[in-house]
Amino acid sequence: MTSLLEIDDMSVHFRVGSGLLKKGKTLKAVDKVSLHVNENETLALVGESGSGKSTLGRVVAGLGAPTSGTVRFRGAPLEVAGKIQMVFQDPFSALDPRMLVGDTVAEPLRLLGRGNAKERRERALALLDQVNLPQDAAERFPHEFSGGQRQRIAIARALVADPELIVADEPLSALDVSIQSQVLNLLMDLKESRRLTLLFISHDLAVVHHVADRVAVMYLGRIVEVSSRDDLFRNPSHPYTRALLQAAPKIGGRRSGQTHLLRGEIPSPLNPPRGCTFHPRCPMATDLCRQVAPILESAPGRPTQLAACHFKD
Repeated sequence: MTSLLEIDDMSVHFRVGSGLLKKGKTLKAVDKVSLHVNENETLALVGESGSGKSTLGRVVAGLGAPTSGTVRFRGAPLEVAGKIQMVFQDPFSALDPRMLVGDTVAEPLRLLGRGNAKERRERALALLDQVNLPQDAAERFPHEFSGGQRQRIAIARALVADPELIVADEPLSALDVSIQSQVLNLLMDLKESRRLTLLFISHDLAVVHHVADRVAVMYLGRIVEVSSRDDLFRNPSHPYTRALLQAAPKIGGRRSGQTHLLRGEIPSPLNPPRGCTFHPRCPMATDLCRQVAPILESAPGRPTQLAACHFKD
């Protein structure tokens, strides 16, 4: 398969608490991540809140810059210019309340200098139709729509410039459960019909199991496992992945086993643990884990399933 997006040893660090008399600390939101997204696939990026998923997604979408490392699109240094667009978590804050919906959807074309006003208008109306909104929606303001409808508007805006890659950052979590499936099915139908590539950021493993081709698991700024969806859900290599799967709600409210359920809270990225960052919460941790950070690599007999764990085999 052809890699559309390649992330190589990328870090995103922030200085916090610094001032005239204070040196401050370094917050490692993303730390030495290497990852690729294949053309036309859906790669799901999962992990708890604070793991760095959204920060990574924003850098890919051109809304932030890495502290170090590289991001390449089709083998060249990342230049977004309409080729990568983002659908945000909260459709209530993602849309300008003072702009008509038609102008909102057409805005990326104006910023990119594509077409004249009439052409941009026609393109916006066509996209509103594709996301199943009436064309008179173009003359209304975002507050006149429900949350699900606003997310459809946001999807139309993301598609108007014909991108190749969509970064969807928790696109369902702010919506009512009753309409999440509608928006998800719309997004996946558009992905197939337009042959898009999708970086799907989520904490909902049931949704990930439904949409993903591959899954990357992130913990405290690092990738700890990458695998095909089926291999990961059937036989995860990393104890953090096992804990996530076993802690996920099941039908009937039961969980499958208790051996690897998550303990405690995710540590602060301002002061990450030495060695394997997961070791304070891991039931398998040894002195080796507390001292030496494991490498993300395949386990014996699993050439396409990568895990950063000393005991992945």
